[in-house]
Formats: sequence, structure tokens, C-alpha cells
Amino acid sequence: MFRPEIKVLDCTIRDGGLCNNHKFSHDFVRRVFQALKNAGVDYMEIGYKSSKDQFSPDKFGPWKFCDDKDIEQVAEDCSLKISVMGDVGRFSPADVKPRSESLVNTYRIACYIKDVDKALKLTEELKAKGYETFINIMAISHALEPELDEALSQIENAKYVDGIYIVDSFGYLYSEQIHYLSEKYISTCKSKKVGIHTHNNLQLAFSNTIEGIIKGVNYLDGTIYGMGRGAGNCTTELLLSFLKNPKFNLRPILDIISSDFIDMMAKYRWGYQIPYMITGSLNKHPRSAIAVMDSKNWKNFTEFYEARIAEEDLV
Repeated sequence: MFRPEIKVLDCTIRDGGLCNNHKFSHDFVRRVFQALKNAGVDYMEIGYKSSKDQFSPDKFGPWKFCDDKDIEQVAEDCSLKISVMGDVGRFSPADVKPRSESLVNTYRIACYIKDVDKALKLTEELKAKGYETFINIMAISHALEPELDEALSQIENAKYVDGIYIVDSFGYLYSEQIHYLSEKYISTCKSKKVGIHTHNNLQLAFSNTIEGIIKGVNYLDGTIYGMGRGAGNCTTELLLSFLKNPKFNLRPILDIISSDFIDMMAKYRWGYQIPYMITGSLNKHPRSAIAVMDSKNWKNFTEFYEARIAEEDLV
């Protein structure tokens, strides 16, 4: 039933930007912001904070860099909080303005488990600038148990970290694993907010998010119409329909799906597809599935499956 601690973070522009190199127009991002605000969503993750020394603005759109001047053109200071994601090693906190000078409220630092110490340093510097901070340990389905135990303990002891996310990067996890990880994260990180970010390779993004809710996870990621890398994500519209918070209003999300996302899906083809199912079931990064989906041979599913199995045999 209704649990007021539950917050919904929509990361359509950030995760969906992986479909088009973050080349969304300012007008489109502004429409998404207004739809999410009117729907009562708690956070909008508007993109990545990346170094222009590493990523060319000629290749990537503005939401790969999230300059404050771009954010100011599409957002406003209101109940909808703005979040930005930063990958370890791909940006410097020196390029981030103090919270008092920015519309951004929250930074989520993405890292693999081997780089948790680097993520902690980044969150400490961002917290000092006034931001809410989260750590997203990516590809958790590849983490060894002792490494995860140590990482969670470090995060719990870091007063400058506000929360941590369970991230099923490859869309591999089942409900039993979400159940186990939710209990582990919550019991170890007692003073932290715990969230969940799921991918839909095995058609389990929504149900796995529900499993997290049942176990006490309160921060929930979604994207409009599931738009995201490869198989996409748990959908924001399903979350708003499922949650019993009376502040949520589904209509603005349905309107923008009708006006924008149906045509975008036909162009960018995110969502459940057999190549994404194959990489998800094998606990593999979806890059090979994304590549084959962009080729003329994308329907040769058995050939693609056998190639991925052969990779397993080489390990």
C-alpha cells in the first residue's frame, strides 16, 4: 500500500540518451520535465556530467555534459528535483558549481565495485558542495560476495553518502536475487537510502522493482515507455500506476508517450528483443546485442546465441 518514503526517479533523458548519444533537443527535454513535474515524480535525471576532454560535443549531445546553462533552459526550481549521473574517471568535481548556484540537487556516482573507493572520494567532494549523493555500483551481478560486503561496509561508514542503488546493469537478475540483495543492502547500509535500477532484458524490470519495494527499497528508477540502453528499463508509467501515492498523476506521462515516445521507439528500437534476452540470460554486457541490432543480420538469433556461448567456452 501507500508508503510515503518511496521516491520515483525518472532517468529517461540519462538512460534514454544512450540510444541517441544524448542528442535530445532542449524543447523535448523541457516537455519531459513538465510532464514529470505534473505527474508528481520526485526526481528527473537529466543526463551525465562528463569531461569534454574525453567526449566530443561534436559526437554527443548536451545531456552527455549537463552544463548548468543547458539545464537552466529546460528546468526550474520546483518540487521535481534534478539529478545528474557521473561515471568514475569521466568528470572532475572541480567542474561542478556549488549547489547554491545550480538547479541540480543530486549527483549519482556510477562505478564498478573495484572503484568504490574512487566513488567515495567523488561523493565526499560533491557533498562538500552541498549536493545529495548516491553511489550506483554497476553490474552487481558480476560482483563477488566479499567485494560487495566490503564495499557496502565502506559506504555505510561514509557520512557524506546519502544512498546506494542496486543496479542490474545487464538485466540478468531474478526476484530471488533482488530479494537477497535488497536485504543485504538494507541491513548493511542502515543509515542510507536504498534504491533500485533495473533493465528489461528478461522482461523482469518491473517485477524486480516490485520485489525491491516489498523488501523495503524506497528509491525507484524508471524511464518513460522504458526508454533506455538496449532492452530499456522499468517503465515510469507502470510504477506510477502501481504505487498508491495520491500525488502521482499518470495522465501527463500518457500524453507525452502519445506525442513523442511512440515515434521515438520506432526509430531507436529499445525494449525487449531476442539479442537483448540472450545477453541478459548469459549475464553479459549488451554491447554485442546493440551492435547486432544495428546490423542487417539482427534476426539470425541462433547464430548470435552460438557466438555468445562460444565466448563463454573461451573463458
